[in-house]
Amino acid sequence: MTMNFKTFLITAVSASTLLGCSSMQTPRNIEAVSRGESYQAQYREPGRRRGDTPLLQADAMNGQSCMPQAGDQGANAYAKWAQPALSPLLGEKLSRNDMVQITIEGDDLLSDAYVVSRDGDLKLPYLPPVRAQGRTTEQVEQEVARVLVAAQFYDAEPRVTVRVSDFASVTVGVRGAVFEPHSVEIGGVPGDSLDRRRQGALGASTEGRNLSVALRAAGGVRPDADLSAVELHRQGRIYRMDLRGVFEGSDPTDIMLLTGDQIVVNSRGCFQDALVRPSPISPPGVTLYMSNLTQPAAGNAESAIGRDVREVPYGTRFLQAVVDSNCVGGSKTTNANRSAVLFTRNPVTGSSVVIERNIEKLLRRGDRDDFDPYVLPGDAVACYDSKVTGVTEIARSLGIVGAAALLIP
Repeated sequence: MTMNFKTFLITAVSASTLLGCSSMQTPRNIEAVSRGESYQAQYREPGRRRGDTPLLQADAMNGQSCMPQAGDQGANAYAKWAQPALSPLLGEKLSRNDMVQITIEGDDLLSDAYVVSRDGDLKLPYLPPVRAQGRTTEQVEQEVARVLVAAQFYDAEPRVTVRVSDFASVTVGVRGAVFEPHSVEIGGVPGDSLDRRRQGALGASTEGRNLSVALRAAGGVRPDADLSAVELHRQGRIYRMDLRGVFEGSDPTDIMLLTGDQIVVNSRGCFQDALVRPSPISPPGVTLYMSNLTQPAAGNAESAIGRDVREVPYGTRFLQAVVDSNCVGGSKTTNANRSAVLFTRNPVTGSSVVIERNIEKLLRRGDRDDFDPYVLPGDAVACYDSKVTGVTEIARSLGIVGAAALLIP
């Protein structure tokens, strides 16, 4: 009876182990990933290349579904920074909670520091509210002088100086073709980071409330973004902007945002390889979830992988991420021939996509770039051991089970 039980135990464990080692099915997806009809054509399955097949087709395949850039559509072309349509956006504009120092010549009573109220006004004693939201300091100076005369404090407009002491943070909405569309708060400076010398100087400035900062705070523009057709909704008006020069670095112009602004990044409905690189409005980097339980490492820590995530530059490809996770190389006879899986999501449709690649076969293909997708924020990469390593693990498991069976009385 004991011998039969030992035989049964070893047989059952052996069968289950071999079953677990059998080839797994190719990952299935809702979208037609194998035909290159998902977010990136690079997701499609690498096939055996015939001699007459053109090389590097992915870029062209991605562009087949692109809608025309709205910024180039004749009379509806979106404005460049130098055009009058966008001139109201240029320069430093006041917003809620900004602090200003108002100095009125010869008037120590009204000359003081003021904060722009929640309704966008400056409220000086004995005077009606002065509109400040969306205005420059020069415009506020003119309005304060006019109000002083209207309130009969002066017969003629006095000299008024308005200087910004501190720019507050602003909350703006960002939606459309960005990786993390949501309301973002930008421009705030923590109390322990304040430069007292600069704060005490006459005047203040900030780059933290710029349009580029808001786009990056929302994850950066996606590869399907139409940079020729970015919209800014402000106080009932819609300003249409062409940001291609900002992306390319040929136009350093940026605009200061106000609380309540809404930014809309339209989509071209296609993946644009040229947009997957660092820029002032691209993602600052890619956070990847990684799993690398490969031999000879016994865990992620020993493979130099962070416990949860790893940072790689924006524009990193799948093979580079796999190398970064210590999933390439090793002994060719045992554990070099590994495979890796990419878990991603189409940001346009919301559908998940899973692809698997044999690492050694892919890196040895001359047309590897056609099947080597870009990794995007939030993607995950997992590595699998080679078949030889798998067989070694089976033998080790059977050895352990056999030894344990022999100990059974």
